[in-house]
Amino acid sequence: MTGTVAIIGSGNIGTDLMIKVLRSPALRLAALAGIDPNSEGLARARDLGVPTTHEGVEGLVAMPGFDQVTVVFDATSAGAHRHHEQVLRPYGVRLVDLTPAAIGPHVVPAVNLDEHLDAPNLNMVTCGGQATVPIVAAVHRVAPVAYAEIVASIASRSAGPGTRANIDEFTETTGRALCTVGGAARGKAIIVLNPAEPALIMRDTVYCLVGDCDPAQVTASVEKMVAEVSAYVPGYRLKQEVQFRAVAAGDHLADLGGPGYLVSVFLEVEGAGDHLPAYAGNLDIMTSAALRVAERLVRA
Repeated sequence: MTGTVAIIGSGNIGTDLMIKVLRSPALRLAALAGIDPNSEGLARARDLGVPTTHEGVEGLVAMPGFDQVTVVFDATSAGAHRHHEQVLRPYGVRLVDLTPAAIGPHVVPAVNLDEHLDAPNLNMVTCGGQATVPIVAAVHRVAPVAYAEIVASIASRSAGPGTRANIDEFTETTGRALCTVGGAARGKAIIVLNPAEPALIMRDTVYCLVGDCDPAQVTASVEKMVAEVSAYVPGYRLKQEVQFRAVAAGDHLADLGGPGYLVSVFLEVEGAGDHLPAYAGNLDIMTSAALRVAERLVRA
């Protein structure tokens, strides 16, 4: 069984997603829509035989065969997605939102996808959220997380105009998802655009403040979650062993989560190199997660 899908956004994320969709046995790509007739993404789509339009969402819905589309990926910006959602709502298509607009529920495939299979609009949080929310959820399922803080460091060269325009939404959306999906009582997210040359691959640090816990159980839960995410994001891995630091009463960290432990998890995400080099793991984790969601939706 295959599902017919379309993509809005012909930038780096949309182009990378296009290549992944074309390889998927579960999906058929009907169109790639953009707004720049000279964009490299639209040109590459045409070279690959994918129908295109440079007239955005309005051009997409006017294309022959759009009535067969059941899922539309939005790889544009938070502001643009709000318009796209309004235009597409009457057509009854499912939206997989790769922007931080968060009109629909936050979805992280390894954590809560099955809870939202009936939602008309599924939000993919952010690249940092896809990398770190699973870890917070993994810790939380064995030791309630009072406070979670994450730092996502990505190569400056992998941050296109859409990413840069969404920095504020990134931190807000990711911070909320640490709580709504990850289970933390409170959450905070930080993004760093690293200008280092040669470009470094995506690195993510996750800090969780928990009460009394069994470090072996926490470690096992985290390692299991890493294996689940890496099943659809092969470059996702632990950088080193899970770290534990005791937090006693009076410690400044106890003001955030009380006495217990500070659990520190260090990750890296290497991209598959479908469209951009391997350092762009931030793009790869978003498109891989979105692909996983769409493949599950067409089977539901």
